[in-house]
Amino acid sequence: MSPLVKIRSERDQMSAVERRIADFVLENAQLLRDYSSQQLANALGISQSSVVKFTQKLGFKGYPDLKYSVGEAIARADNSDAPQLATASDGDAGGSTLWRRKSEAEEATRLINPPETLQAVAEAIALAGRSGKVFIIGLGEDDIYARNFALRLSLLGILTVHNFDTARMTANISVAGAGDVLLVFSEHGNHPALGKIARYFRERRGQVITVTRHTANPLRTLADLALVVSAHDELPYIQPLLYQSALQHLLDGLFVQLCEGGDDRHAQLLANLDRIQLMLEP
Repeated sequence: MSPLVKIRSERDQMSAVERRIADFVLENAQLLRDYSSQQLANALGISQSSVVKFTQKLGFKGYPDLKYSVGEAIARADNSDAPQLATASDGDAGGSTLWRRKSEAEEATRLINPPETLQAVAEAIALAGRSGKVFIIGLGEDDIYARNFALRLSLLGILTVHNFDTARMTANISVAGAGDVLLVFSEHGNHPALGKIARYFRERRGQVITVTRHTANPLRTLADLALVVSAHDELPYIQPLLYQSALQHLLDGLFVQLCEGGDDRHAQLLANLDRIQLMLEP
């Protein structure tokens, strides 16, 4: 994993001092080779030991190891991007930067959700689809992705119970049981009502799957399985775009895994798409 991708993916779980170091490294990666650990500490107004501990926490032997790894990553990126940069127009600089940041967020999100976790989530949803129900909830903007994923599961023939009202969902899960799945979308994972719903669902012996940011949050602690999204940017109008892009990419991968997990689901998808097309025809 690229050291810059690793720093981005772990940033949301860092302490305040560690985030300052991470942001400096990410924003000044090209200049890092000119900084010693003491100079970096002085620039940030922190102790040298904080810099050393930061690098070791990321899995590097020390600051020189991190600096060398970052330099290698930049060199590889420069070599692969050179033709594209040579032809890019100045007017497209903003769009190219956004595309690159989205790609980085998607890569970081992919790396912090190992294949075995995605496989376990796909199997839990598939099992619930055969013998039970999949309950899905998201509030506010999270409901956009909850609603869309519920539709996709329905196209695969998986019975879904989707709601964006916490009171109605509480009533819905009163009929939940073992083998059912609750999929909770919550970017920050700190909505009290969603935590109560997750606890109630677990009392019904159902399995809770959460989709949140890659942070330590109350909802994630209640999850049997957790999908996490890594997306950070200092600009307030960019960060939501990165989160949305990385989240959609994660859900697309899960949907594809479900589609390819059985011929019956693939056949059901095609049949439902045909029915919908017939409904739309005049």
